[in-house]
Amino acid sequence: MANFTAADVKKLRELTAAGMMDCKNALTEAEGDLDKAVEILRVKGQKGVTKREGRSASNGAVVSLIAADNSEGVLVELKCETDFVAKGDKFVAVADAIAAHVAATKPAGLDVLLDSEIKDGQTVQAFVDEANATLGEKIVLDRFAQFTGGYVASYLHRTSPDLPPQVGVLVELDKADPQTAKDVAQHIAAFAPKFLTRDEIDEETVANERRVAEATAREEGKPEAALARIVEGRVNGFFKENVVLEQSFAKDAKKTVQKVLDEAGVTLKHFARFRVGV
Repeated sequence: MANFTAADVKKLRELTAAGMMDCKNALTEAEGDLDKAVEILRVKGQKGVTKREGRSASNGAVVSLIAADNSEGVLVELKCETDFVAKGDKFVAVADAIAAHVAATKPAGLDVLLDSEIKDGQTVQAFVDEANATLGEKIVLDRFAQFTGGYVASYLHRTSPDLPPQVGVLVELDKADPQTAKDVAQHIAAFAPKFLTRDEIDEETVANERRVAEATAREEGKPEAALARIVEGRVNGFFKENVVLEQSFAKDAKKTVQKVLDEAGVTLKHFARFRVGV
């Protein structure tokens, strides 16, 4: 079995802009050695390898596509190297086409999406590679989100008026409520929560936060008798900062997001937040 992971394939793609299968084959041949795999791709003359090696795709756009009845929706981040390309119609058209393809095919994951046929026998990976060649920059597709079954809505935020949206949020409620969906999506865009509930946070992360809180309190010279209370307070502070339902609501800091949802009589089932390059 080849000694490499999906993360290694992703890294090689970012370094070389070569296709996924080309990267997998190169890593297999190189027995997992990343530098050797880059060399193999160079020798085999993969399109754009030498020219784009090491470039950073930190610009781009987030696009969404929502069904007319809000029963499903898609969020896609497509990255490029410069804001000049990001704001071009051709780049945005590529992102929109991928979003439409995701909505139509509902791929199970990124690998499935990249290997799927988007048009005339062309895979999504080949479609992205073609955009690389046409636009003259590294173009990267490495995440998307899709929700179905509830009431799905999106919010897109422009950090600059002359650029496409750089922040995108997709939310799914258990029932239709356009205003609450919009309010919560805007809140998520602004406050960048990482989790829906505490239950999503793994035990190791919580234990580490507790260790850091205790070490910090001891460093500050807090009394031993008060340590347990201080540590729990700081861990709860971590939850309130990172769990969306526990955050203070953007439009009314006296309420939590959970309180706003309860008052509206709806449940937030899922959310996704993308910021280009982050």
